[in-house]
Amino acid sequence: MRPATPDLLPISEVEWQPLIPLIVKANRSLAFFNGVLRGIPNPDLLLSPMTTHEAVLSSKLEGTQATLGEVLKYEAGEEPVEESKKQDIGEIINYRAALARAIEVLGKKPFHLNLLLELHSILLNSVRGRTKDPGRFRTTQNWIGPPGSTIDDAYFVPPEHTLLPKYLDNFEKYYHEETLDSLVQLAIIHAQFEILHPFCDGNGRLGRMLVPLFLYEKNILTRPMFYISEYLESNRDMYVNYLRPLGKVPMAWNAWIGFFLNAIDIQAQKNATKAENIMHLYDDLKLKVLDITHSQYAIPLLDFIFNKPIFQARHLKNLSNMPSYPMISNMLKALRDAGILVLLKEGRGRIGNVFALPALVNVCEGRDVILT
Repeated sequence: MRPATPDLLPISEVEWQPLIPLIVKANRSLAFFNGVLRGIPNPDLLLSPMTTHEAVLSSKLEGTQATLGEVLKYEAGEEPVEESKKQDIGEIINYRAALARAIEVLGKKPFHLNLLLELHSILLNSVRGRTKDPGRFRTTQNWIGPPGSTIDDAYFVPPEHTLLPKYLDNFEKYYHEETLDSLVQLAIIHAQFEILHPFCDGNGRLGRMLVPLFLYEKNILTRPMFYISEYLESNRDMYVNYLRPLGKVPMAWNAWIGFFLNAIDIQAQKNATKAENIMHLYDDLKLKVLDITHSQYAIPLLDFIFNKPIFQARHLKNLSNMPSYPMISNMLKALRDAGILVLLKEGRGRIGNVFALPALVNVCEGRDVILT
């Protein structure tokens, strides 16, 4: 299979008329989700587990097997037995760190290719891709195919690396253009990034990370919190099948844009529902925790738990807004007795008691998860 010769942006063959109903629906759903975000007093804290869940699902599309619960347990001090699982979790934590760095940079200056390089370096730091030129655009040919496949067996062969400077410059310019509709522009940006596949590893995760970053930079969302990987992971075959014909089949771009707009529409509604459910849970537990503990420290404790729904009790000792450790232990025991927290692991050695807030993990997962 020969390397691809992608279209330069903007795409000239897009037919707008069939897309208008999808554009309207997707923009309306995003506006509603943004309204929900605006209504959450501290979205960075309360929606932190959703951000981690997005990192889990985006990494899962690349083959990792770690769950949200396993990531949260790892951060609470529980090391996985298998080295492969530890690598999976490392990739997920790196994804979250790269997203946080992108938010920091975009608060000061617009998106640029050097930011992509920095995010790639963070993404591959100390994990399986650390030998695949982190922080550098590729200088060799890559391809997409089954594990162990050769270029002849590939599903898709990205353009030759010598052409990348031209295409990446075009990509960056198009990213900043004012177009008829920003969501159609985003659909093209995401697809073009996947077609270029400019890195030796990590392209899928970075391509999906561009979605919330673009929505944030275009002021479509007040925070870069859009979790599209849930839809793409659930519709993985469709996702790939709409990407592969781009530039080769007539109207393939329209078909891809339609798929992407539908993904934005459906996922925006799901994100809004999930965010509302988290807020309702927080409001409900705020009253219960105050009533159970009769403590001025109830709300800071609840905020900590929502940020880390699986946690070691001893980590609370280091917080400036917490009481003495015996008082913390009494509060946690009261919440456990009330069925709000569960004890996942008895403390042993340097590891303290590990507690979980199952209700929040369940909301993020969208199903009842058995935490053991």
